[in-house]
Amino acid sequence: QVHMVESGGGLVQPGGSLRLSCVASGSIFSIKAMYWYRQAPGKQRELVAGITDSGVDNYDYSVKGRFTISRDNAKNTVYLRMNSLKPEDTAVYYCNARGISHSGTYADFDSWGQGTQVTVSS
Repeated sequence: QVHMVESGGGLVQPGGSLRLSCVASGSIFSIKAMYWYRQAPGKQRELVAGITDSGVDNYDYSVKGRFTISRDNAKNTVYLRMNSLKPEDTAVYYCNARGISHSGTYADFDSWGQGTQVTVSS
């Protein structure tokens, strides 16, 4: 099994910044890609940003230029730096990792964290 644990959420004023972190642990052989999703009340979960094991990143248009995704492969950790936050960024943010686990046998995994609340309000 692969477990994901997010941290770093909280309450911030519009224009402020936060950095989210997410650590993957367990029977990890390799992590191909890591992602951040978010879900606002009454809305579907949406992809915010993703990054491959070689560092290629991509962003939803709504956050491009304000958010930066990065990862530390040695620590199986993904980060999301969020600048110039807006009230519409308020949501529960989830990390997701996809790769290969090894616990006796090799198998694909697709694991999610429990989510961390980000609230942007004055």
